[in-house]
Amino acid sequence: MATRFRGFLPVVVDVETGGFDWNRHALLEIAAVPLDMDDEGKLILGETACAHLEPAPGTDIDPKSLAVTGIQLDHPFRLAKPEKDGLEHVFAPIRAAVKKHGCQRAILVGHNAHFDLNFVNAAVARSKHKRNPFHPFSVFDTVTMAGLAYGQTVLARAAQAAGLPWNAADAHSAVYDAEITAQLFCRIANQWPMLKAASPAESDAAS
Repeated sequence: MATRFRGFLPVVVDVETGGFDWNRHALLEIAAVPLDMDDEGKLILGETACAHLEPAPGTDIDPKSLAVTGIQLDHPFRLAKPEKDGLEHVFAPIRAAVKKHGCQRAILVGHNAHFDLNFVNAAVARSKHKRNPFHPFSVFDTVTMAGLAYGQTVLARAAQAAGLPWNAADAHSAVYDAEITAQLFCRIANQWPMLKAASPAESDAAS
């Protein structure tokens, strides 16, 4: 795994939020799926880590976002954690997976990945979390990958084009969306085995 992505461990992330502005709106749910590799060198899903978060002090919530996600902030079974504790609950197994695979750090994979990364980075800065495992700006985006592979950019349509099941009733849950996105990433990436890079001498000889 450490050689497959230049020392990065792909970790698929989905967030559910109180709006679209990562500098202003609350982070409410986060789910992360570190990827693993089977004996044949195929990418597979690792164990999902997730957390429901209490809206951080000073952040806003747009009721329209809650209508889309179905999140009930006061639900007794939500078991929400303070933002810093929730991040650590998710980050700790990611750091363990990075270490297990001998990678340097994690790289976030997402559908519209910079949206997820921006919310994660904003929460990290807000909570002063010191052990963020993710690269600060590089991502793998399944919107681009699915557009190239299937001509589809919407997650539901891309998943269906890839032959994956899609349940609209479960969508907009961080866990469900992260796991579907992880399956989509694996389905596409496994079609492109790592190619041996030509040495400088081979490149010169071919020119």
